[in-house]
Amino acid sequence: MSLLASACALACALPGVAAAQDAGQPATPAAEPQVEADPADDIVVTGTARAQRRFDVSYAVNSLSQEEVQKIAPKNFADLLGTVPGIQVEATGGEVQNITRVRGIPTDRGYLIFQQDGLPLYHEIDGVFFNSGEGMNRYDLMTERVEIVRGGPAPVYASSAAAIANNITVTGDARSRGRAQLTLGDTGLYRLDLMQSGPIDDRTYFAVGGFLRQHDGYRDSGFPSDKGGQIRANLKHDFDNGFVKISAMYVNDHNLFYLPIPVADPRNPSVSLDPYIDYHTGTLNSPALRDVNIRYRDGTGAVQTLNRDLADGRYMRFFNGAVDWEADFDGWLVSARLGLTKGKSSFDAFYSTTNPADAATFAAGYLPAARAAFGAGVSRLGYAIAGSNGATAYDPATASGLIMSGQYRAVDADFYSSQADLSVTRKFETGFGTHDIRAGIYGSAYGVSSRQVYQDMLIEVRSKPRTIDLVAYSAAGAVLGSVTQNGVLRYTTTLNQGEGNAKMVAVYANDTWEITNGLRLDAGVRKEWYDYDGYALLSAEANLGDATTLADNTTRAFTGAFVSRKLKPSTTNWTAGLNYDFTDNLGAYGRISNLEVPPQLGVTTSTAPTIIKTKARQYEAGVKASFGRNYLYVTGFYTKFDPFNASFVAFNPVTGRNDQSVPFVGEAVVKGVEIDGKVAPLRWFELTGSVTVADPQYRNLENTSGADPSAVNGNQIIREPKFFGNLRPAVHFPVGEGELEIAGRYEWVGRRYVDLFNLTALPAYQTFGANASVTYGPWRVQVVADNLTNAKGLTEGNPRTDQLAGQGATDAIYGRPLFGRNFRFILSRSW
Repeated sequence: MSLLASACALACALPGVAAAQDAGQPATPAAEPQVEADPADDIVVTGTARAQRRFDVSYAVNSLSQEEVQKIAPKNFADLLGTVPGIQVEATGGEVQNITRVRGIPTDRGYLIFQQDGLPLYHEIDGVFFNSGEGMNRYDLMTERVEIVRGGPAPVYASSAAAIANNITVTGDARSRGRAQLTLGDTGLYRLDLMQSGPIDDRTYFAVGGFLRQHDGYRDSGFPSDKGGQIRANLKHDFDNGFVKISAMYVNDHNLFYLPIPVADPRNPSVSLDPYIDYHTGTLNSPALRDVNIRYRDGTGAVQTLNRDLADGRYMRFFNGAVDWEADFDGWLVSARLGLTKGKSSFDAFYSTTNPADAATFAAGYLPAARAAFGAGVSRLGYAIAGSNGATAYDPATASGLIMSGQYRAVDADFYSSQADLSVTRKFETGFGTHDIRAGIYGSAYGVSSRQVYQDMLIEVRSKPRTIDLVAYSAAGAVLGSVTQNGVLRYTTTLNQGEGNAKMVAVYANDTWEITNGLRLDAGVRKEWYDYDGYALLSAEANLGDATTLADNTTRAFTGAFVSRKLKPSTTNWTAGLNYDFTDNLGAYGRISNLEVPPQLGVTTSTAPTIIKTKARQYEAGVKASFGRNYLYVTGFYTKFDPFNASFVAFNPVTGRNDQSVPFVGEAVVKGVEIDGKVAPLRWFELTGSVTVADPQYRNLENTSGADPSAVNGNQIIREPKFFGNLRPAVHFPVGEGELEIAGRYEWVGRRYVDLFNLTALPAYQTFGANASVTYGPWRVQVVADNLTNAKGLTEGNPRTDQLAGQGATDAIYGRPLFGRNFRFILSRSW
């Protein structure tokens, strides 16, 4: 907190610094009430050869400005993306690494590629627990706006992209401007955001900003869930025909990962476990997991011990530097971008595995093995608080009567990524209209070295659980041995280590042909070549030899051998779209795109990967209207994946292994309609919202490991709703010399399923939120409330074990619930 206090002092000083910068310049008149811009005039730069109005492009795109984000006041980046049509999110995992699915695309990331000023921070969509979705991206005041392209030209302007979220950073200009923002929350949230930009001389400008944050968390883990921050800065120099901008960012951030909890008794799903694990604030994260010892045998036969702390969470440290140069040479617009990223990530999380079990039944299942290991004198197995050597008994019958296991995961990764893009754009006038052609080359060199170690822990069924030992007693009560050891049910059930390096190059071109006024044909192509080289250490089952416990009997151990793998996949992506604007305010468009996603670099660091290139054909057609403050975009879409890799890694409840793939390969078909609109019939009232209706289905799946894929065909894709959306009404009135705004947020998500066979459902849910703000001169005060009614809703399910057989109940009894009602207070000052 001392660091945050120091930053607050800096925030107070910054307006004075800005004033000193402006000394000697003419006084700036007092700010006048802002006139809301016509939404049709929103400028976008993502997915297009050069900057265009949102209304003019022939694809679905949203541009969320700082002002709009301020009104929405999202709790994390995924929550912000969830306001966009076609994007369904599960924003219940915490600050980062949440789930984003685009137009029913059946992956946790939805092939949504995140960029910063047109380049990714890491080339691939999924690093080893560090670049999962928005994992490397955090929103702060240095984000000028976020542009989100869905479908359309995304496959031409980014690798493996069915959609792009491009974070456009604040860049300095001739204005001196800044802002400080303090956020406090009733969940123990303390956050300070700062931004300052302005001129250095008449051609050189700067911008710098970032945030510091500490947060106890939406769920009570017994320690803070988030602590850290980021800083971003850039320098820009203008030339007569262009500019050069140098940027840098540094992230140092801890973020706890919230995982599913059991919400009902599997013996009788009508019995809630809420008395033991509160639905809205409970978690299996616990102080008991702050000193976890993980044991495994390395390739030389030596036993290694890791000491891990769950409070470290996802600890991300990385630096990114970038150079952006652009110049116009007599109509030839040349653009070059270069980005370099180097970082480390350590990941500690406690994952859900199997359903809770009847404690007596669970113990009875281990009795034969205990007698075989510790002798016929074993009279019974009993539970005790871990580490007490059986002296402090624990009786589950005094609580829920249940016991459960979970998996502690420790993952370390060192990663790097360099990416560069060089393009030339030229407009040509011909006798058959105007061609705006962009051609370019993109390349990246990236890689990762990682180690993944998982082990199973035995815990009581309650929030912030204690770890439990299952102890073998004689008839006289003497301890003869233990199934577990200090709460460890099975040491190191999964052990992976490897390194992969990649090089890739892509060439692309796009032509926007304005045939007549209002009629445009847009087409592009992208060809990519990859070169992967990696290895994975092999492991086998081993007994570490401790005769007092069963916990180390089936530990994974490196054998000293490894498997190397080289791969050279290639992809060809293309798009074509036709747009016709009937007037300056009414238009229609259609588009077809082809997306190919190569096997990712992770196949070279896995011992037995499923290697397949995913292919998707995307079709969309839309109508658009924009009149003053009102707009409506309606887009119909159809996507067919063939082949589609629906393979997944499943938890083995007998061995505890979580590194064996269950192969499902076939097709997926998604068709639907998304609606994005705003109605402002009165100067003081507006209604903004988005609605998505879809029908996501599996088709023609094949399985080689004994499952029946015919029963899956035609089923609703896992965790994909058929209906979701949000509505955000707002009213605003003048109050003296300021303005009062009151806004609401109503969200709904339809019924989903946790498993391929649609046996267990995640019920539909609805939530209500609200916020009120007062703006007075440079000051703004805002109060935000989420989930006002404490609505209940489950996301995710328990994907380690339920994707094949469900959860043994019609409705999910295990999942990641919505956060409960919470409030945030936001105070900001601009200058």
